[in-house]
Amino acid sequence: MLFRLCFSGTKKIITSTRKIGPSFFSNFYLLLYFVILFEPFVLLSCPLSMFPFTKPCRILLFLFLLHALQAIPSIIPLNGKCRDKCGSVPIKFPFGSDSGCGHPDFARYIKCSFGTLQFSTGTGIYAVSSIDYSSNTIVITDPLMSTCSSMQNSGSFTLERKSPFTLLPDNIFVLLGCSTTSPVFDRNTDFCDTGSGLNVCRGLYSCRSVEGIGLEPNGAISTCCVYDPPSALGPGYGLDLPKLQCSSYSAVNGFGGDEGDPMKWQYGISLQYNNSYYSNACKNCEDSGGFCGFSGLDESFACICQNGMNTTINCYGRGYAWSGTWRHKIQTKVWMGGFLLLWTMLFL
Repeated sequence: MLFRLCFSGTKKIITSTRKIGPSFFSNFYLLLYFVILFEPFVLLSCPLSMFPFTKPCRILLFLFLLHALQAIPSIIPLNGKCRDKCGSVPIKFPFGSDSGCGHPDFARYIKCSFGTLQFSTGTGIYAVSSIDYSSNTIVITDPLMSTCSSMQNSGSFTLERKSPFTLLPDNIFVLLGCSTTSPVFDRNTDFCDTGSGLNVCRGLYSCRSVEGIGLEPNGAISTCCVYDPPSALGPGYGLDLPKLQCSSYSAVNGFGGDEGDPMKWQYGISLQYNNSYYSNACKNCEDSGGFCGFSGLDESFACICQNGMNTTINCYGRGYAWSGTWRHKIQTKVWMGGFLLLWTMLFL
């Protein structure tokens, strides 16, 4: 109804604006859509006696169309960008900083969140403290894992069977505050290292922080176990503390040159990742200044350029897509076309 009354002169308007070009009419019909959508509200504020095209009605329509015009630029899609660093940790393929970056098999485990590179499993979220791309290894730290400077009750740790990560053999898992009835002390299972592992237990139990798990410093180490299961700690490995009846755990991946001083030890879980995902297509993308990523429901390969544009090959000779200069030009054209329509409505 409003469309018929307030736009009884539509034919005249269109006739007077044919010289503008086809881009004008795409904006014109989009704006008319907003007017028709808000017709009931306009009718309540603009009586029939004011039609057709009286000045108050024009002003009211102007406000509606101005609101619609402001919403137009926000519907233009923009592609995301990938970053080469998360906090202080450099990021290279197969890892990625954001959604669609890196390889999809790693994207579910590694992501950058508020400047911290995170590793996720079914048992928690862990910070990635370092990545060594030459040896294909990463080191993750559990915020609840015990160290010589801080001990508290820990959660469990599980490495999913299908993940592209495996535990390195130089990891030393130490179970702390275990019950005397814990299955790790079963003589028939031989889960604990009773050789050099005892020195690791003595070192950790000499720390004052053991008070955090209800123990006295330099106390008996009978509740400590350097976990050494007979099976390899590969994908699917799980450290279930409630099942093992232990209060906490620590992971040592190096002694810092001094095995007698647990304050100098290097704490964290070392993982090795599968680096067989690198391809010639990814190398070609990186050589052109792009980031290797993926897109679509099938998570197919995509080369993500620094301006946010996605390609299937490389970034050589690629423009600005919907970002940067072209986005600004599109917004300018939309505003010019919209204001020309409003001027025509108010003064013709």
